[in-house]
Parts: sequence; structure tokens; C-alpha cells
Amino acid sequence: MDQAQYLILMAGCLLITLPLELVIGARVYRRPKRLLVALVPMLVVFVAWDLLGIVRDHWTYNPRFVTGTNFGILPLEELTFFIVIPICGLLTYEAVGKILELARGTGRVRFRWPDGLVRESGEEQTDG
Repeated sequence: MDQAQYLILMAGCLLITLPLELVIGARVYRRPKRLLVALVPMLVVFVAWDLLGIVRDHWTYNPRFVTGTNFGILPLEELTFFIVIPICGLLTYEAVGKILELARGTGRVRFRWPDGLVRESGEEQTDG
């Protein structure tokens, strides 16, 4: 179980943020090209940084807490972290933007809240 903890934590992060895509409509997974454009530059920089740190013995990974599956010298868990956490960040960013857009009433956005209430921004707002 110890060896799977890191991967379980990453899966938990994805599960916790999944409603941002499905309920709020963050549209991160539905735009895979845009997601790749956001992930690839970050992956290049941080994987290179990690590889340098490993080669220079600045840090190591305790075999008790990793599966032992490596891509070269980089543990699977570290690569998973570099993919999962930015996706969760993008989901959060897009969901907050969607909610702010709805709150401001700009544009025409159709959104169904979990309780079934449908709001379309751009509708006439009444005071009172």
C-alpha cells in the first residue's frame, strides 16, 4: 500500500476536481489540444529540472513510497505529479472564470446548477 500512496493521492486530486469539468463546465478535458499546449512547456522545464536534481544527488525518492516504475531515472509518480497538478490548476482556473462570468452576467452562458436551476447569463437582471 505504501508504494501506491503517491499515485492514489494523484488520482484523488483528479477525482476531487472532476466536478469542475462535469458540473461547472470548465472545458479542460474537452479541449485536449489546448491542454497539451499548456502542459508541454511546463513538462519540459520541470522534468529537466528534476532530472538535473536526481543526477546531481540533490534529491532522491524513497523506494518505500514509489512503485519502482521509472522513465529513465524519473519515477512514474513524479511524472504523474507534473501532469495531474497542472490539470487540477487549469480546472480550478477555468471553473472560477466560468463562475465569475455567470456572476457578472456577461455574455450568454447556459449553466445548470446541481439542484437543477438553470441560469443563462445575459438575461435581463432585475433589482429588488
